[in-house]
Amino acid sequence: MIETVLTPEQLTEQPTAQPASSSGSPPAAQPTWHEANLRYLSASLSALYGTLKTSLFESDRKVAAEPVSSNDLDPLLDSANWSFSEPPAIEQLCSAFELSPFERELLLLASAVELDSRFASLYADATRRALPTLQLAFSTSRDPHWSALSPSRPLRYWQLIELLPADSLLASPFRVNERILHFLSGVETIDERLQHVVRPLPAPDLLPGSYASIANQIAAAWNAPFSNTQQLSSSSLPVIELRGSERDAARTISAAAASSLDLNLYRLSSRHLAHVASAEGGFILRLLERETILSNLVLLIEAEDLSDPASGAAIAHLLESLQVPLILFTSQPCAALSRSRVVFDISRPTRVEQAALWQSSVEAERDTVTNLVTQFNLGPVAILSAAHRASVVANADPSADSARLLWDACLIEARPHLEGLAQRVEPAATWNDLVLPAHELEQLHLIALHVRQRITVYESWGFAGKGSRGLGISALFAGLSGTGKTTAAEVLANELHLDLFRVDLSQVISKYIGETEKNLGRIFDAAEEGSAVLLFDEADALFGKRTEVKDSHDRYANVEVSYLLQRMEAYRGLAILTTNRRQSLDQAFLRRLRFIVEFSFPHAAQRVELWRRIFPASTPTEGLNIERLARLRVSGGNIRNIALGAAFLAAHDGQPVRMQHLLAASRTEFAKLETPLSDAEVAGWL
Repeated sequence: MIETVLTPEQLTEQPTAQPASSSGSPPAAQPTWHEANLRYLSASLSALYGTLKTSLFESDRKVAAEPVSSNDLDPLLDSANWSFSEPPAIEQLCSAFELSPFERELLLLASAVELDSRFASLYADATRRALPTLQLAFSTSRDPHWSALSPSRPLRYWQLIELLPADSLLASPFRVNERILHFLSGVETIDERLQHVVRPLPAPDLLPGSYASIANQIAAAWNAPFSNTQQLSSSSLPVIELRGSERDAARTISAAAASSLDLNLYRLSSRHLAHVASAEGGFILRLLERETILSNLVLLIEAEDLSDPASGAAIAHLLESLQVPLILFTSQPCAALSRSRVVFDISRPTRVEQAALWQSSVEAERDTVTNLVTQFNLGPVAILSAAHRASVVANADPSADSARLLWDACLIEARPHLEGLAQRVEPAATWNDLVLPAHELEQLHLIALHVRQRITVYESWGFAGKGSRGLGISALFAGLSGTGKTTAAEVLANELHLDLFRVDLSQVISKYIGETEKNLGRIFDAAEEGSAVLLFDEADALFGKRTEVKDSHDRYANVEVSYLLQRMEAYRGLAILTTNRRQSLDQAFLRRLRFIVEFSFPHAAQRVELWRRIFPASTPTEGLNIERLARLRVSGGNIRNIALGAAFLAAHDGQPVRMQHLLAASRTEFAKLETPLSDAEVAGWL
């Protein structure tokens, strides 16, 4: 509460710039709008105070003389006599909500007790309460009218004032809404009841050219910066629909468009849609509309998925009901509306734009930026975040490789969120862990080469311009269990320094029609940003042969395979499928794979190499006979299990790993495989 108001002498000092004196001294600084607004509000309250005292206590000798005569202040309350960059807040409010003089007076009566301590005692003397009542307002106003109290009139419809319970309407005390009080005082804020529903989006620091073009088109569609009178008819504005899968792009473009129109952008996330669109959320809609008037609000509704009928209905209701400038972000076309709309397709910045963003964000060599743009497909927000993360680490460790820091920061920014659908695997295997024939190793090196050079071939050399089909780098690793398929995937991810995600097919495949495709779409969309390596283990469960269509289940099963073929061909990263049964895969599917690597069962010489490399350098061993160990006809996976089991047994005995430990571990492994361990295979081990 403000304890004092301006004196009459201060009020008569109009807040205008003073001319320079004859002595050449500089003119006095002109007050800011905020300062002038407070002076004007104080003048309005002092005029109201004088009027109230005259009306209520002119015959009461105990009341002191008027501090300010309302007649003396009337000329001051003509805002034309004040030097404002824009009208004072009280006049903006009256104009925007079309308040009558009596409604203006009611609003000031409610605000006065919060801003000037004198009004509380004045109200208490008149009404025995520290708040004004409607009876007080009707008895002291020059031009009262009953319609001001109607629920359809602005004071109550827009909740500018709040009536408190009383025995009768005239006896009801009333107070100003907190948000309105802040507005009158020139404080920029938003109604606290909206703060958990919408979030502000500031203007972007970086704006790629393609984003700026769409932002300019949005501004042109809305034609001109808003004035308060225009906001009241904002339902006539077209809904802007931003269609795509890039949420950050939608936010950046919307914020840039709003900033160019001097509007304040707020976003409404999908998790709040149902509540806002419900009957109970009706008051939220009105508060949003009120904020459009008070703070030039523009609303960005984020509704990526409209496939759910309930979500689609909620969005349609909001778009039809909200009298607010609206931008809708969605990945799918929205239902038909009575309101006009303008649709823009959005995507991430081009590679050239991303390179420019990197150059303006970090001090890095051109080759470093080229490598980042080649591998990662990031938007402006992610690029800024990655640059900041790398800078923080570099400040803590100046000796760190800046190029590697930027790469690692990009990995984190681009890391997809695939909870429940895929598991991130920390790749630790290296080329030294693979024991394969020369041809298979050559194919794996060729896969890594294709991933590294794909941007050069696709974009610089123009192959992408020939069509999007066949641009995906896909590989099938076929072979018996334990022959190194998953290890090879880890080696490639480690070599390329990329994230590896093992897709959980049990979570992807759904009995509900369309859900499998939706899950696959989520996986590929999320992985696209960082071109992560996707590993579909035991892929024949999902990508088996398409069957003859005998019923609807067969038809939809075939649709799932066809959808996967399309996404595999379009995915710019590396997708690896593994299978133990190559013959069960659809032949059309195999034709569209770029690489097929056969992982054969290791022969004796390969098994020798596997045994030589299986124990880490820090593992103590003694008396191991590698040639005799290689007689076991087992795959690399079984060899690892045996070596690991032997290590545990040796650790328990407090000894180095010896042949006796390996024999015991081999018997356990063969028992698990339900295969007898012959005497010939273990002859001479002990």
